[in-house]
Amino acid sequence: MRRIVAAGILFLSVAPVGAQTPALPRTADGHPDLQGIYDIATMTPLEREAGTPLVMTKEEAARLEKVRADRVKRAAQPSDGNRKAPPAGGDGSQGAAGNVGGYNNFWVDNGTEYFSIDGQKRMSVIVDPPDGRIPELTPAGKQRTARFARQTSDAQESDPGFEAPTAYDDPERRPLGERCLLGFGSTSGPPALPVLYNNFHQIVQTPSTILILNEMVHDARVVRMNAEHLPPAIRKWLGDSVGRWEGDTLVVDTTNFTDKTRFRGSSENLHVVERFSRIDAKTLRYRFTIEDPQTWTRPWTGEEAWPLTSEQLFEYACHEGNYALGDILRGARLREAERTKQ
Repeated sequence: MRRIVAAGILFLSVAPVGAQTPALPRTADGHPDLQGIYDIATMTPLEREAGTPLVMTKEEAARLEKVRADRVKRAAQPSDGNRKAPPAGGDGSQGAAGNVGGYNNFWVDNGTEYFSIDGQKRMSVIVDPPDGRIPELTPAGKQRTARFARQTSDAQESDPGFEAPTAYDDPERRPLGERCLLGFGSTSGPPALPVLYNNFHQIVQTPSTILILNEMVHDARVVRMNAEHLPPAIRKWLGDSVGRWEGDTLVVDTTNFTDKTRFRGSSENLHVVERFSRIDAKTLRYRFTIEDPQTWTRPWTGEEAWPLTSEQLFEYACHEGNYALGDILRGARLREAERTKQ
């Protein structure tokens, strides 16, 4: 009699616990269903300041998040119609060419909070090295960076200006992001990092292929499942991505990059391994490892939380050869003429 009662008590004590951990969604082939639109905008930077910890207290995070919210609220106020024009050449501030025009507060979307993983507010995307900093460049990496110090087609979007004598010689000298060919700041990946705005990423999943569609410059990464990498002679701007499942984790291995995109100065031998897994039904854990012995003294790893959003992903109508590129080159010719007269 006691055994029956004990068994009944055990059953009652275990059942509710099981009910509190619902099974994660899966596709028809049994793998985790990672599909959806994710908004990866975040206040968490790629690197953190030297000597600071990976995890901040919830109180400190709340304080900094409020500071940002207050700043955004102030910047969203209507402009003073009687304000004075900025000085010629800008006021020296960062962004929008010294406050003379460009991206205003409406466009900027760096998130409203620091992301959390395992219940901890993160101060940097980088988790290894432990100091949260990108490793030191190798001698070859430093030499390559110096060689490509001038503005080239791989550069990230930056404030307009006369960066170098040859930076505006022809359209192909302008950054790929400025030419609307590739999202700037590695938003397209790999690795996929948050940028100034348009931080939506959509995952579409089939047994043989996984698509990662990026809102910024409408880049689409096609991951071939259980495939071999392309021959080394075939190089692609976003690399060649092949995927496999390791338990409930999607592993995406990417090689075969070109020297046109050079992620943070990397060589064409860049190797990126990404891991997608579910934290819960509404959040992905996105983890990546960067390896390029010709650029950095050691591999390095980052981790992000990708929360699902109910918002829709819309077309980013940016296309190569738009009128702005012509204006950029014409402006450079005018500036050259002005300097010649001086």
